[in-house]
Amino acid sequence: MRKLRLILGDQLNINHSWFDYPDDDCIYVMMEIKQETSYVLHHIQKILAIFSAMRAFCALLEKKKFQVFYIKISDQENQHNFLDNLRTIIHQNKIDVLEFQDPDEHRLDLLLGELNHSLNIPVESVSTEHFLTSRDEVGQFFLDKKQWRMENFYRYIRIKYDVLMEGGSPIGGKWNYDASNRKRWDGMPPEPEDFRPIHNHRKILEEINSVNIQHFGEANAENFRWPIDRQESFAMLEQFIKNDLRHFGDYQDAMHSDSWRLFHSFLSFSLNTKMLAPLEVIKMVEDSYHKNSLPLNAVEGFIRQILGWREYIRGIYWAKMPGYNHLNYFNHNNDLPKWFWTGKTKMNCLARSITQSLTHSYAHHIQRLMVIGNFSLLAGVNPEKVHHWYLGIYIDAFEWVELPNTIGMSQYADGGFLASKPYVSSAAYINKMSNYCSSCSYNFKERIGENACPFNSMYWNFFERHKEKLSTNPRLGIVNSQLKKMNATDKDAIIKQAKNYTNNLDKL
Repeated sequence: MRKLRLILGDQLNINHSWFDYPDDDCIYVMMEIKQETSYVLHHIQKILAIFSAMRAFCALLEKKKFQVFYIKISDQENQHNFLDNLRTIIHQNKIDVLEFQDPDEHRLDLLLGELNHSLNIPVESVSTEHFLTSRDEVGQFFLDKKQWRMENFYRYIRIKYDVLMEGGSPIGGKWNYDASNRKRWDGMPPEPEDFRPIHNHRKILEEINSVNIQHFGEANAENFRWPIDRQESFAMLEQFIKNDLRHFGDYQDAMHSDSWRLFHSFLSFSLNTKMLAPLEVIKMVEDSYHKNSLPLNAVEGFIRQILGWREYIRGIYWAKMPGYNHLNYFNHNNDLPKWFWTGKTKMNCLARSITQSLTHSYAHHIQRLMVIGNFSLLAGVNPEKVHHWYLGIYIDAFEWVELPNTIGMSQYADGGFLASKPYVSSAAYINKMSNYCSSCSYNFKERIGENACPFNSMYWNFFERHKEKLSTNPRLGIVNSQLKKMNATDKDAIIKQAKNYTNNLDKL
């Protein structure tokens, strides 16, 4: 029986059971198609990274004597969608059955699920053998709960996989060290050397442009710094543990104009394309904690992102799709400012974070949440437009992980299902965690006036505008109390200032 097995661009797991041994009656197919570059506008580095990683994976399979039918983006016979390409390959190779690994995005789950009705052969799916939980495990864990909180699930899964546990209790006596992970960085300890690989992807970029694929951002094709295979990803993991991890915990929330990397691992692209497995990363970090006496707040903070948050977010995605992407609790409908595509704004924190994103296709979680996301929510930007921007710009953004983080965590568009409060702040938080404010055109201390930081008036206007929905939130008691006590004249001036800003977002 002749089998055809479809491998998607984020299914580059060489340790999958599909690849235990070659089979003369089995052909693997991989495709670079416009269908997967055009559902949102993508950063060119994201396209380059996925295509180059796919090609490296194909080369590895061929080296291991697997039969691979690889369709490049510029191949003349490429029909640029899954169905038509599959039909051609099935007909030409007399295929009897098609197999695919479960996709991680809902749109592909629907598309591949319909292949049974579109092809004249049986179609079967298998697990990706990557995640630590099933699609519905998070939903089952929170069955009948109105709100799902990651901390409860995190404790459950730590016990399940015996991670950082000792005698049934968490090592150190605490489950979570997040309160110890909020230090400001001012140049010490120094940022370590950048050990990421270097590639020249000029040829792939030329192929992409030859078929008129739309994209944005800087390509850096001749100095491309992202891993494209498991070997490079594993080397990055080892270097992170050796050089960066001990400082990651303290400074994981810090931002600085002289450093965009700080002590972050840059492993999310490798994890989300399955070049690395979550449990192997977790176990290597845990082993290093025991062997090298690494700080527990750093080790726990890093593990929590993978073991807890990553699995939790995926569970929310599958429990709430379809429809989660359209949620808009505050009925926000403003457009993204034009400078989201250029980084040219007078607000230094946003100029830095967005320019970095355009240059590197990367920003860390606080830049995404408390600078860009914070501003978008205060400015009343439509959350689905924010979602599309995040999904397109970041190299590690695949919908299963990006959508809940944006719609639920960043934009509170689900009304508090995921997050217990809106993650908004005035300029004070940004000044506390960065040096951005010291060289900004706006004054982070002022609420009103020509040079007043937009975050300040927009922050108070946000709570005034949405007080009917937020006044009873127990985590916002102090904010709501301050708002009630605010002098009416001062409040009117602040609201007027905020409206002027939100009506002129392109000019900020």
